[in-house]
Formats: sequence, structure tokens, C-alpha cells
Amino acid sequence: MSVPVFLAGRETFGGDETVLDGPEGRHAAAVRRLRAGERVDLTDGDGAVAECVVREALKDRLLLDVLKRYEVPAPAPRVVVVQGLPKGDRGELAVEMMTEAGVDRIVPWAAARSITQWKGDKVAKALGKWRATAREAGKQARRFHGAEVADLASTAQVEALLGRAALALVLHEEAAEPLSRVSLPAGGEIVLVVGPEGGISEGELAGFVTAGAVPALMGSTVLRTSTAGVAAAAVLMSRTGRW
Repeated sequence: MSVPVFLAGRETFGGDETVLDGPEGRHAAAVRRLRAGERVDLTDGDGAVAECVVREALKDRLLLDVLKRYEVPAPAPRVVVVQGLPKGDRGELAVEMMTEAGVDRIVPWAAARSITQWKGDKVAKALGKWRATAREAGKQARRFHGAEVADLASTAQVEALLGRAALALVLHEEAAEPLSRVSLPAGGEIVLVVGPEGGISEGELAGFVTAGAVPALMGSTVLRTSTAGVAAAAVLMSRTGRW
């Protein structure tokens, strides 16, 4: 079985022993029921890793001996997915799958045709759900560089993001270029736009292309917005050598 991963500040595992407490410690001790002699890995989600063994398991925390510490370099090129807001809980599903696939940053986008719109208090609540989903999916996938969920972006902010990318892509059913044939950069940031259930409007597409985005085709079938991102990310990961 894979060694479980828990999040902790890198300052907490700088010595030869440490304590995993708080929500992570309670989960490890009370839910995962880890016991003395079992291995765990700690990470700060930003590349720092400590390989540990449980010295003692208490009710709500673990006492750990640190066996080894090291840094994992950030993967390159970075893959960023701009996700048009899906309806219902499909947003969390999309975040979970993209995090497991290795997407580095997920940007929720308030597209014109999004059925779901985050307004007022809903913004903080929805972002909290997406970020919690990314955090848990990252641990499950043993990621030492976590997936960042950015603040809700407007179309203008997405255009600015595309303009700064090493490669900007927008999935579109009328694109002439298949995603599998687009030339990819060796480094920098690849930004990919996934539209909502209602699709990307003509105005949005025109703005993205003006900003430098290349329309790309995923194939002859139409994917749900909640699965298009992970499918496209899989293509990019395999082509860049990250997989």
C-alpha cells in the first residue's frame, strides 16, 4: 500500500522528531488509525517532504520520528486549467479529477453561459469547497506540490492570464487543430480554458483568441465540462513528459 501523506508546515518537521496534530493529526490517529511503526509522509504542499515513522499514536495526534527530509522540484511546464463554472457538485468532481491528474492551478471562471453563478456569500463558500476538494485529492494522489484553486475570475481576467502564458489553449468543438498536435513549450505555463455546460460564447472566444489563445479540438465526441479538463490535462501531461 502507498504511504499516506499529510499536510504540515515545513517548520514543524525540521528536526529528528515532530508531532502531527490538529485536523490532520486527528484524522491520522482517529480515522486512519495509524499505529506505532507505520510509515507516513509529511509535506507542506510546496515541495518539502519528510519521511516519518510513527513512534506513538495518541487519541488526536501522532508522535513521529523523522527519517529523511528532501525537496521535490516543481513540475514543468505548469498546467493551468480555467474551468467554466459547472452546475451542482460537478465543480468539485472536476477539481478532484484534475488534481489527481496533476493540474497545478485551477481557475474558476464566471462564464457568460454558466448555469451556476457564484454571487455574494456563495463565492467564499464555493471556493472553500473547491479548495478542500483539491487539498484532499492532492493527499490521496501523494502530491508534494498541491493544486492551487485561484479566486473566481472574470472573462477579462482570464484574457489577461492567457496573454501571459507560454501557451494558451481554449477547447472548442469547431477548432481545426486537435489538442494532440498542438506544439507545446518545454517550460513556462500552459493555460487551458474549459467552457461551461452552455459552451463558450462567440464574444468570449474572440476575446481569448485576441489574447493569444489557440482553439483546440478534443475529438468528435462532446465531453461534459466536468470531464473535459481532466481529459485534456491527460493529453498535456503525456505529451510534456510529466507522465
